Amino acid sequence: MRAAALALAPVLLVQGTGVRRRTPVLPEAAGSRTGIVPGGVPGGGPPLVAAVLGESPAAGVGVATQDEALAGRFAAALAARSGREVRWRLSARTGTTAAQATPRLVPGLAGPPADVVLVVLGVNDTLRLRSRAAWLRDVGALLGALRPLTAPGGVTVLAGLPDMGRFPTLPQPLRGVLGRQARDLDAALARLTRPGVRHAPAPPLDRPGLFAEDGFHPGAEACRIWADDLARVALR
Repeated sequence: MRAAALALAPVLLVQGTGVRRRTPVLPEAAGSRTGIVPGGVPGGGPPLVAAVLGESPAAGVGVATQDEALAGRFAAALAARSGREVRWRLSARTGTTAAQATPRLVPGLAGPPADVVLVVLGVNDTLRLRSRAAWLRDVGALLGALRPLTAPGGVTVLAGLPDMGRFPTLPQPLRGVLGRQARDLDAALARLTRPGVRHAPAPPLDRPGLFAEDGFHPGAEACRIWADDLARVALR
């Protein structure tokens, strides 16, 4: 994979520069990065505490408010599926890699131990053609840093990487190279599953109207679909 990318490096560099130049730069979603979603079932149990950490999709790039973004939608889906109140918090920043997440984002999740921790990373590692070994090392270190923030019996959900080979804003051969890289890193991510750590493959999010206006980030409906799938994995 990396050898193919090196052979295509001049073309990929030109295409990548062109994509950055013509793709609109969207802001992170507005609104509070903490919240409470009421439970739908009276006496449905104690509140669930959810913590979300990640890169631009977690930060809400592509939608207007945090309620429409992945974290807010995830909390709402957890409440709907469990019947319990969900208290959620978010630490996310555009451009973050797995290696940067531990020092940059983990401190922002300080608070009550979380019953569910959602990790949304990998697109920036894909863009940097991070090796599988380095990716596994970085995510493994992050999981270690998240352990003290997770409640006994809690679960960490690793959101699967979306298939970048389907992103409409990317031309070929750049799209193909990044698609293969994303699938490779996602396959590696799935190998980190163990008791208390689950991998949630990304659902297909390439239907018309699901991308934000930049053709790169998930729009509001894509966030709803993705968040519901993530909540299903968290509560299974």
